[in-house]
Amino acid sequence: MKLVVGLGNPGTEYRETRHNIGFLVIDELARRWNSDRSREQFEALTVKTTVKTRAEDQVVMLVKPLTFMNLSGHAVANLAGYYKVEPADVFAITDEVALPLGRLRARRAGSAGGHNGLKSLIAQLGTEEFPRLRVGVGRGDNRRDLADHVLGRFEANERDIVVAAVLRAADATETFLRDGIERVMNTFNAAEKEKEDSTE
Repeated sequence: MKLVVGLGNPGTEYRETRHNIGFLVIDELARRWNSDRSREQFEALTVKTTVKTRAEDQVVMLVKPLTFMNLSGHAVANLAGYYKVEPADVFAITDEVALPLGRLRARRAGSAGGHNGLKSLIAQLGTEEFPRLRVGVGRGDNRRDLADHVLGRFEANERDIVVAAVLRAADATETFLRDGIERVMNTFNAAEKEKEDSTE
């Protein structure tokens, strides 16, 4: 089994905020796979499904922690422990203020980079060795408080970029399930960099 974890904050007041872009990717994957039968367990909303890959059918659990962002690791670690999922099979999807809006970056492992959700996952899983996909939400106005920025909703002129990024992030997740994190990095990181260079 693999856990695909979207990081965000629960509750309607945080819906579709920048910090919750991981939830949007999970929702897109559930839509693609016609998997809307969610249930609550270990302080998370989960959907367990089977995804067809070239080699074999893959059991996948989509996960949206119901704790706040800085406690996300508790739900993920409990699910991983219960289902005996190794950290290398936990794929975390999160927002990233250091990336331009809509840009994707996949990594095999690494530090939290100041992200409280990843910090919680690292602490509770006991390792930095789990793959993750960061989705750029931009930094916004440097004079604006960072917390206000990430907890704010996307502007009307940003929404098309966000929708496209969510679709690409879902594609990247399916590539991870089918071919592994190396293929995601080779395919999506390079393509994202090329796209950014072409707009400079």
